[in-house]
Amino acid sequence: MGPIAPLTDTARTGEDAVVLTRELIRRDSTNHGGGRGDERASAEYAAEALTDAGLTPVVLESKERRSNVVARVPGTDPDAPALLVHGHLDVVPADAASWTVPPFSGEIADCPVTGLPALWGRGAVDMKNTVGMVTAVVREWARTGARPRRDIVLAFVADEEDSSEHGAEFLVRRHPDLFEGCAEAIGEGGGETVHARTATGGTARLYPVGAAERGSAWLTLRAEGTAGHGSRPPRDNAVAALAEAIVRISGHRWPPHPTPVTRASIDGIAAALGVERGPDDTRTDEALEALLARLGAAAPLVSPAVRNSAAPTMLSAGYKVNVVPGEATAGVDGRVLPGAEKAFEETMDELTGDRVGWEYAHSSPPVSAPVDAPVFEALRAALLAQDPDAHVVPVCLGGGTDAKVFSRLGIDCYGFSPLWQPEGMDYAGLLHGVDERVPLEGLRFGVRALDVFLRA
Repeated sequence: MGPIAPLTDTARTGEDAVVLTRELIRRDSTNHGGGRGDERASAEYAAEALTDAGLTPVVLESKERRSNVVARVPGTDPDAPALLVHGHLDVVPADAASWTVPPFSGEIADCPVTGLPALWGRGAVDMKNTVGMVTAVVREWARTGARPRRDIVLAFVADEEDSSEHGAEFLVRRHPDLFEGCAEAIGEGGGETVHARTATGGTARLYPVGAAERGSAWLTLRAEGTAGHGSRPPRDNAVAALAEAIVRISGHRWPPHPTPVTRASIDGIAAALGVERGPDDTRTDEALEALLARLGAAAPLVSPAVRNSAAPTMLSAGYKVNVVPGEATAGVDGRVLPGAEKAFEETMDELTGDRVGWEYAHSSPPVSAPVDAPVFEALRAALLAQDPDAHVVPVCLGGGTDAKVFSRLGIDCYGFSPLWQPEGMDYAGLLHGVDERVPLEGLRFGVRALDVFLRA
């Protein structure tokens, strides 16, 4: 297949993406957790925009105002496997008092770091920008009569920022027919520019593409003991037993567990930066840390996914200071690499000890997709078409996305939300951070890359 002709009017499509993203930001869809959220206004706006593109979107709710939008774009080859493009409409809370601009204003103003025009607001990079870019591309196709080669299923969902219960989980469980024929998917977790220094002092532009994710293991720890008076404390104090376990968990250094995706990621980054490699540089903790230090600014692409992790996050015990409680509980956020599930459970048994029990409050398995597949090469080609000097590398995400849910349908999921970022922008710091913003030129870059890939 030869190069794909660009969009008829890339400037128009880029400006449409800015408008769409801006209007989505202005529709507050904060997910407060615990089932408390409201995506309806954003969903209705997205559905209206897709209807303008000649599609027939459906809006589905698991409960009132927890809204999801799904539409299918017909391709020219009915025998080709379909592609799922998913993005979430919900956003995390934003404290307006901490922001430079109101977080739901969708204001356009220069970035103080780069001086470039940027769109500000909660969801600008996580991830109403992607919903806006994808919708803009589809609308341009409708204007010009362009069609993708294969069917594309668009799923703009609720509740990704909590449990996915009212979003992807609901759709996969109740409406799997909407994803019939989908073999591959793209969603959040990759495609942005990462600037890193080379071994010779130059700068390389890396573009990570998510090909795996650590699984989620949210745990409830429980210790039981004898309740009593605080002036005569029993020896089997539940709070003390739990605290000792928490200290052991917090202080545990998990051993390296490089997966095939992470090995490919390290190989690609090291080659792009000209960093020296050794045969044993991922086998021991010391060697791995030395390697990560040599990767410099690119190390965060790898470091969250080289080992399992467990972070104590919640504690609960007692109701009065002079009463020894008979029970104490804690919450631990565990993350598990592909192939390391058994090791995680065995380690948690050791760290909690005889006095503390643990169970899963919520779990989702790690996922992985092939990096030697044609779809990965198509993702690479779409980025290189916009930035010929780019280095596209697969990565394993330290956290999780809705890919974990959609993968249950047998879909290979990749993180690809293309976004040009100028040097100096802290992309990772903007995710869930204060003054979230996206360069306007980043959105224009994104629609061009998405168009190339989606029509491949």
